[in-house]
Amino acid sequence: MGSLPRRMLRFYGNAHKVFAIMPERSFLSGECPFGRLWVRLMTSSKRVQDRSREKRVRELEVATEKWKIANKVMFLMELLKSEPEMIMKVRLLEQYRRQINLPKPHKISDFIRKSPKLFELYKDERGVLWCGMTKEGEDLLDEHDGLVEENGDKAAEHVTRCLMMSVDKKLRLDKIAHFRRDFGLPLDFRVNWVNKFPELFKVVKVEDGEEYLELVSWNPAWAITELEKKTLGLTEESDHKPGLLSLAFPMNFPPSYKKMYRYRGKIEHFQKRAYLSPYADARGLEAGSKEFDKRAIAVMHELLSFTLEKRLVTDHLTHFRREFVMPQKLMRIFLKHCGIFYVSERGKRFSVFLTEAYEGTELIEKCPLILWKEKLLRFTGYRGRKRDIQTYSDTLEMEERELLYSSSSGDDDDDMISDDDDDEMDIDEVNDAYEEN
Repeated sequence: MGSLPRRMLRFYGNAHKVFAIMPERSFLSGECPFGRLWVRLMTSSKRVQDRSREKRVRELEVATEKWKIANKVMFLMELLKSEPEMIMKVRLLEQYRRQINLPKPHKISDFIRKSPKLFELYKDERGVLWCGMTKEGEDLLDEHDGLVEENGDKAAEHVTRCLMMSVDKKLRLDKIAHFRRDFGLPLDFRVNWVNKFPELFKVVKVEDGEEYLELVSWNPAWAITELEKKTLGLTEESDHKPGLLSLAFPMNFPPSYKKMYRYRGKIEHFQKRAYLSPYADARGLEAGSKEFDKRAIAVMHELLSFTLEKRLVTDHLTHFRREFVMPQKLMRIFLKHCGIFYVSERGKRFSVFLTEAYEGTELIEKCPLILWKEKLLRFTGYRGRKRDIQTYSDTLEMEERELLYSSSSGDDDDDMISDDDDDEMDIDEVNDAYEEN
């Protein structure tokens, strides 16, 4: 029995759905009863970054990189501060690669070398490499601690307003940890800081042993959204009751995004649609409805308004879907409303910006902690030649010379650094969001 001749397959479909039409062929038992057989072939999805090219904003991508560098350096500084002598073996820093987002084969020591004004490397008598902070680095960290202390009342207000927006008026303490740097909370917020405001919130334990931060008293003056304050000029009214709102969100579309003209009518209809305030009870809303989705946009707008950088890692928002009554696929909302939000897809973890808060690469309103971060960035980066790492004896001689001219100051803060959850958004969810958009 001769072999069947090879035939060309004809392909139909697009990048997401590809089908092959199999030609009619005979089998030993006779003709195939199905005639032409449709077979779906597995294809690789197009990269998410390529799909959103028309929505990309170069200035906000630059801002993303700027804040990422600052956060990496801050993480290392806080890690060193948690050590008794504020020094650490470089090989022990390897376990924090994930938090610093430093993939192999890049070396931790090379990352440290890039900021010689903040960090210093030296070898002990056995040749073990250690890392510590320079005098400038320690001074900057002390300055940061003072600013965090000054920001305590504002951070407490934002945390309280998050509790007021939550459906049960309480949030898991380890989930609030995701917002620690974004809200300007101190390192010891789990142990000491949460007990400084007993009139606002308290820590409670539930049956499963989890710790929650629970609202103590409702403050009507804080139930006014940031959008209401800017649009209507509302101040802190003691008798304010949250309800239906019909406020237009400020929009700033990417310059290369042309489809906004095609959807102008839909955008105007969306802006006029009433929605429930983030501080009102939303348990009666039907999931998937237009009112449900617009309220979710208002909640995300409010949360981003609380942050220092007006930016959050998208993973951090997904942890609060149930507590804030938001849809499962938040990425779909971000991508659909690209005039309100901007999603930066650089790296493995995506960031979402509040577009109205930026002019080019710069924040329009900068709090003292943001000004400090910009100062920190001026101390990072080094393009000179690599210097030889000092030995322990060289370091001792240098310290003895410095002691002749200045007195050293110690830091007694032994609070351990909190390990933020680095769960990443499922890439399938992101791909689905782009398909639906």
